[in-house]
Amino acid sequence: MNEMHHDGHDHAAMGGVKAMALSATLHCLTGCAIGEIAGLMIGTAIGLSAGWTILLAVSLAFLFGYALSTLPLLKSGLGLGAALGLVFAADTLSIATMEVVDNAVMALIPGAMDAGPVNAVFWISMMIALTVAFLAAYPVNRYLLQRGKGHALTHGHHGGGTATGARRFIPTLATSTLVAAIVAFMLGGLVVSVADELGDGPMTESSHASSP
Repeated sequence: MNEMHHDGHDHAAMGGVKAMALSATLHCLTGCAIGEIAGLMIGTAIGLSAGWTILLAVSLAFLFGYALSTLPLLKSGLGLGAALGLVFAADTLSIATMEVVDNAVMALIPGAMDAGPVNAVFWISMMIALTVAFLAAYPVNRYLLQRGKGHALTHGHHGGGTATGARRFIPTLATSTLVAAIVAFMLGGLVVSVADELGDGPMTESSHASSP
C-alpha cells in the first residue's frame, strides 16, 4: 500500500514538473519571440548584415525575456536587484538555448535572414525556428526544475503578496495571453505578406497591362 502511494506521489510530482517546465518554456519563448521578431524586423529594415541582425535580435530577446520575468517579481515586492539576480539565475540557460537554436534554424533556412517583414519566408521561417527552439528548451527547463533550479527559483515569489504603491501599476501579463498575442501577430504578418505577394503576382501585372 505504501509503495502504491509512493508511486502515485512520484507520478503526481513528475506531472507537476512537466507542467511547470511547459509553462516556463512558454514564458521564455514569449520574451524571446518579441525580441527576435523586433530584432530581425529592425535589422532587415535598416539593411544590417546577417551577423549584426542576429546580434541585435539576440540582445533584444534577452532584454524582453528578462523583463517579462522581472515584472511579476517586482510586483510581488522584491527589490530590483534581488529580482534581477533571481531572473538571471533562473532564465539565462533557457533563453540562451532558445537563442542558439532559433538563430541557427533561421540561418539555415535559405533567404530567411534577408527576407523583410513583408515576405512570407520571414514569417514561416520564424514560426519554424521558434517551434524548434521551444522543443530544445523544454528539456532544459525540465532538467533545471527537477533539481530545484531554473524557474523553481522564482516560482515561490509569484503572487506573494498584495502590490502597493507604484508596484500596483505593474501589468500582470499571463503567459497564455502573450502567446496568443504573438501567434496572432505572426499569423497577421504572414497574411499581409501573402496578400502583398499575390498583389504583385502575374494576374495583377496582366490586368495592368490590359488596362488602357
